[in-house]
Amino acid sequence: MIRALFPATFDPIHNGHIDIANRASKFFDEVVVAVYDRPIKSLLFSPEERMTLVNETFKDHKNIRVTGFGGLTVDFCKEIDAQVIVRGLRVFSDFEYEFRLALANRELAPEIETVALITSKEHTFLSSTTVREIALLDGDVSSMVPENVVIALRKKYLEGNHEEMANRT
Repeated sequence: MIRALFPATFDPIHNGHIDIANRASKFFDEVVVAVYDRPIKSLLFSPEERMTLVNETFKDHKNIRVTGFGGLTVDFCKEIDAQVIVRGLRVFSDFEYEFRLALANRELAPEIETVALITSKEHTFLSSTTVREIALLDGDVSSMVPENVVIALRKKYLEGNHEEMANRT
């Protein structure tokens, strides 16, 4: 059985993430969508909120499992016996970052491969930052994220101080 890990912060999950996970699920026996809990960057949603949103998104997918993790990605791969790390590439600048990350991961764990999937053209502009910024300004993100994320974004921005939230994006 080949298990692949698709790690990200998913703050929030968007249609580009979903596309990559769904496409990866056609190549691998199991795809573990892993929500990173301790990123260096500031996030809008807590780890628990992100886990809930991602779990709701993939609840009906047979070979996609959702979990949280912290620490080195390659260490988590070893922990769950994943042989592959799946990454998505949108634009040229993603390639340089992902290339360096893949080389570092190979240095740490040469037995784990990295596979990069090119995003579908309709998602090339899409990032979690873009979604958060549009939602902050009360824009319509319903074509970019699942309905549960639209609801969570509205709630988050209605609850919070807009200026404080703007500083987090």
